Amino acid sequence: MVFRNSSLFNKNNISEKIVIMIPDTYSWSCKHTWGKSAKNTMWCVIGCSIGDFGTILFFQITQIPFPIAAVMILAIINGLLTSIMLETIILIRQNFNFISALKTASGMSFISMVSMEVSMNLTDYYLTGGAQLTYWVVPIMLTIGFLTPWPYNYWRLKKYGLQCH
Repeated sequence: MVFRNSSLFNKNNISEKIVIMIPDTYSWSCKHTWGKSAKNTMWCVIGCSIGDFGTILFFQITQIPFPIAAVMILAIINGLLTSIMLETIILIRQNFNFISALKTASGMSFISMVSMEVSMNLTDYYLTGGAQLTYWVVPIMLTIGFLTPWPYNYWRLKKYGLQCH
């Protein structure tokens, strides 16, 4: 729950503040916002999965001896980078200049991208025991990667009107 601060002053001592927490309320049933946030989240999944899956697949094919945790960390970093690159390109096509597009892509959905990447890699590790892409684990990873940040993206769009695409 998100709170706003409302200050009331004590009658006896005007400098003493009493803080009352008032919850901000949102409608979680807006179909339009769910649809728009789903589109934004899907772009993020596409961008993140390119770098993430590419990294895991590289180590899987080459069989370079590298610790699983290091492969997963590298996959997360590459997923974040490819997502930022994809979002930057999308924003440039929407008439942003390069610097503004890069700043917007980097800042607006970073929490969403990190939560997506971590959830996808934890799903992979839990189901396969390592950094392994198989025909059956990829759809599960993508589904978990989509569902994890989607409510956050909805909330952010509803509260601030912020989106990347």
